[in-house]
Amino acid sequence: MPPAAARGQSSAVSSIRAVVIDDFGVVRGGVKLLLNAESDIETVGEAEGIDDGLPQVRTLKPDVVLLDLVMRGRISLEAIPALKEASQETSIVVLSTLDDVHYARASFNAGASAYVLKEGAPEKVFEAVREAAAGGRYLDPAVGARLALEECDGGSEAGLLGDREREVVRLLALGHTCVEVAAQLGRSPRTIEAYRARIMEKLGFETRADLVRWALAEGLLEPPVEHEPVAEVSVAPA
Repeated sequence: MPPAAARGQSSAVSSIRAVVIDDFGVVRGGVKLLLNAESDIETVGEAEGIDDGLPQVRTLKPDVVLLDLVMRGRISLEAIPALKEASQETSIVVLSTLDDVHYARASFNAGASAYVLKEGAPEKVFEAVREAAAGGRYLDPAVGARLALEECDGGSEAGLLGDREREVVRLLALGHTCVEVAAQLGRSPRTIEAYRARIMEKLGFETRADLVRWALAEGLLEPPVEHEPVAEVSVAPA
């Protein structure tokens, strides 16, 4: 068997060339290791943000960009058309912690070719990269199942919140911080911050008080029930 270096050189011509954009170095390193372990994928660049990533994409013209959807507490949807403008031939694979159909739909509408959850198996990322590089589309099965249910229920209106978003609203309305909500839901604080920003945008709210009023109106919060004192009943002796 030829050395690894030789194998890499011989397969470089047919490899899918990828750039990874994520604001966490550990995540970038992990994604690179996984991709480079595949015989048909190689990482040709990496960046910690869109400002660093755009020049690389413009110069390298990779087949695929793997883009973290939430960077520095903000949803980076606007980065997708910017990357496509930098290299029209490049397909965008969104890596996300947000398992919500609204974000997936918004990503595709912005020009992405694939939407994959970070918590999923590496094989899903590989499949998404290959499908996107071939000109196709890929949606994480977990999000696809939610989308199918939403469409069956007729709940695809833009103003509606998904189950996870409603749970975030409930916890925030109860007075929990984003850090506390993240701990309860097993998510990162920056993911919850992104959820909160998206929820406020969807509902047109500006303050926590708006969220509380909406949560009460939607029945997400159970107000304390005032019980009337029970009158003592005297039982006459038989």
